[in-house]
Amino acid sequence: MMIFRQTLKALLSHWRQHPVQFFSVLTGLWLATSLLTGVQALNSQARDSYARASQLIGGEPQASLNAPGGGTFPQQWFVDLRRQGWPVSPVLQARVQLKGHEDQRLQLMGIDPVSLPPGAALAGQAREMSEVVEFFTDPGRTWIAPQTLQALGLGEGDRPRTVDGRALPPLHVQVDMAPGVLLMDIGFAQAVLGLPEQLSRLLLPATFNAALPEAFSDRLQFKRADEENNLSRLTESFHLNLDALGFLSFVVGLFIVHAAIGLALEQRRSLLRTLRACGVSARVLVTSLAIELGALALLGGIAGVLSGYWLASLLLPDVAASLRGLYGAEVAGHLNLSPGWWLSGVGLSLLGALLAGADSLLRAARLPLLALANPQAWHQAHGRWLRRQGWVATGAALIATSALIWGDSLASGFVLMTALLLGAALALPVLLNSALKQLLRRNRSVLGQWFLADCRQQLPTLSLALMALLLALAANIGAGSMTAGFRQTFSNWLEQRLSAELYINPQTPAQAEQLHTWLKQQPAITAVVPLWQVSIPLQGWPTDIHGIIDHPHYRQHWPLLESSGDKPWEQLAGADTLMLSEQLARRLKVRIGDQLTLPTPQGPWALRIIGIYADYGNPKGHVLVNADHLLAHWPQLTPNRFNLRIEPPAIPALLTALQGRFNLDDSRIVDQARLKGWSTQVFERTFAATAALNSLTLAVAGVALFISLLTQSQSRLGQLAPLWALGVTRRQLMLLNLGQTWLLALLTLVLALPLGIALAWCLDAVINVQAFGWRLPLRVFPLQLVQLLALAMLATLLASAWPLYALYRTQPADLLRTFAHED
Repeated sequence: MMIFRQTLKALLSHWRQHPVQFFSVLTGLWLATSLLTGVQALNSQARDSYARASQLIGGEPQASLNAPGGGTFPQQWFVDLRRQGWPVSPVLQARVQLKGHEDQRLQLMGIDPVSLPPGAALAGQAREMSEVVEFFTDPGRTWIAPQTLQALGLGEGDRPRTVDGRALPPLHVQVDMAPGVLLMDIGFAQAVLGLPEQLSRLLLPATFNAALPEAFSDRLQFKRADEENNLSRLTESFHLNLDALGFLSFVVGLFIVHAAIGLALEQRRSLLRTLRACGVSARVLVTSLAIELGALALLGGIAGVLSGYWLASLLLPDVAASLRGLYGAEVAGHLNLSPGWWLSGVGLSLLGALLAGADSLLRAARLPLLALANPQAWHQAHGRWLRRQGWVATGAALIATSALIWGDSLASGFVLMTALLLGAALALPVLLNSALKQLLRRNRSVLGQWFLADCRQQLPTLSLALMALLLALAANIGAGSMTAGFRQTFSNWLEQRLSAELYINPQTPAQAEQLHTWLKQQPAITAVVPLWQVSIPLQGWPTDIHGIIDHPHYRQHWPLLESSGDKPWEQLAGADTLMLSEQLARRLKVRIGDQLTLPTPQGPWALRIIGIYADYGNPKGHVLVNADHLLAHWPQLTPNRFNLRIEPPAIPALLTALQGRFNLDDSRIVDQARLKGWSTQVFERTFAATAALNSLTLAVAGVALFISLLTQSQSRLGQLAPLWALGVTRRQLMLLNLGQTWLLALLTLVLALPLGIALAWCLDAVINVQAFGWRLPLRVFPLQLVQLLALAMLATLLASAWPLYALYRTQPADLLRTFAHED
């Protein structure tokens, strides 16, 4: 035990003499853990919100009965079904705005706690009878999540009013409530929403299985529990992309740790030799090094988890806005993380330290005792290591090729990207060494030959930092090209698709009929384009079928990616045909000319596919059919939206007339400019987290290069002193060092360009297709590349500034001291 304690004490003394290396290891572990745990915190918070939403009326999974068009239906249907022995329970759900909080998105849900299916829980818990009685007896209760109450700035017992002046029952905090949801008894909900005796859906026990009574077969649609719109399933790809970015940042941070640990072991070769010569066994030595590394990992992990929490807090509003806009998923605006997350963050740091230091520990354990005393022992092994690294890079390239040819899933897409990035990173030192070797052969200048030879000698120390820079640049080029390309494609698509000046959504089927008649009588409206909609599960995926009329509006403003023949819209109007979204076609693995069968109350409906169109941002399936054909299979449907073509100056008068006659609130009337602005805002916030993580990854790579240069500068005097003795000034030495750093960085940037473009192609043509279902055209933006390369060169200059300044300030006595032990 004494030997172990003294060995550990001797090893730890190294960090007092080299504080820069100590902070290098600590910084690497801190940054790696921070970025990955931050992403995990975001995903954990979102998934916790999904779980709370699914348990709002939870316990056992439930089936439901819905109106085919997705609107409300009379409460009398619930009464009739109960009288026929059906164990249904009513639900009314709609969006609500509170006075003074119009910017807050809230969902109001009304339920009947007495008739809920057996085993159902409220807000994730079984409730006492007294609590249930208070819930539905006057004045009632409005259950609300604590974070939602805080966001509204209200208190327990308050009775806020809607924008229409209707008061809610007193607010009551429930810890397990989903964020953004207000839960109350259905009687109070009908009064608050102004929908007397109207329901949104009827709940059924999951095990209930019976045919709908004939009177309701075309009025209601039966949905099983596994056919419901599952948020976790819909958002899985979004979270997987965040995980991938976090993992990339984690790997880049570990490069810093790996480089610093390797350099520390190299500088302690004489200490290791002395300890071994004094009788310390290799096992005790390696154990001491591992414990030392574990202590550093613990410190870095704690710092990383704390900063990861802070990072997640900054990014959470953008991620929450993206999930709300894309998927309708409400995510709490404040982090509420379990102790397991904090422990897992520290565990990640320990795992990262083990992965980063395992190679150096193994090399130290296997290197012969005499080799430890050889100043070039580590450099002699570098040539052999480069050859092995080249073979591993070749293997990674083969794996990437195999995943590209035979892969057909999101997992294979990430295997392709991982193998591509890993192979390129491992191949970088090999390619740099070969390039410098070729330049050295062509150079005839003595100083030039030293310049290139010294560059090659620096590769073992700088290779990991350059690999980190390569990965960070490639990720920025790839993600930047994909994001900018998507922005351009999305903007063009929005300009074509959102062509109507106004979009009107009726509240009830009866109102839809009245609106349709009234709108056609308005002289200011040049075109009324009604839309019928029914939601069905199509091969297990939620799908919206839209019935459209034969109108020039669609020919002019609905671009098709693929079509059958020259006149697809005429075919859609005259035969049993359909058009479907690109992502649904990929999910169902169908193409133009194939038959697709839709389930309807009248029996299976076989249609031929004649068109495929883009539908960016929609996680559900989307199908277009002729409205007359749709109504033949769902005769009870009424229009659920009206697209109006109207001259902009006539819009205010029409809105006044609409609101006065039909009492429509602002949420039911959407103008084109507001819809485009909302869609663009969702897009920008969706990629805000991606852009932030990309910038942080590039910053981590810059830190890696800075630390490598700084730690290397402490041992560079031995190579620079002979040049100074031969007459090269310190200013020239500084410029030569800067030139070497820039040469290596420039060669890395040249290799990062094709890698980044290849990564952009993978994101556009593989990851986006597998994750979301749509394929984007590859777009390269030269100005964006020039800006990124300039930023990378600036980062390189900043990373080398302090080591160069330290070299410039080096005194002649320090340079002469390097010859003190020469014979």
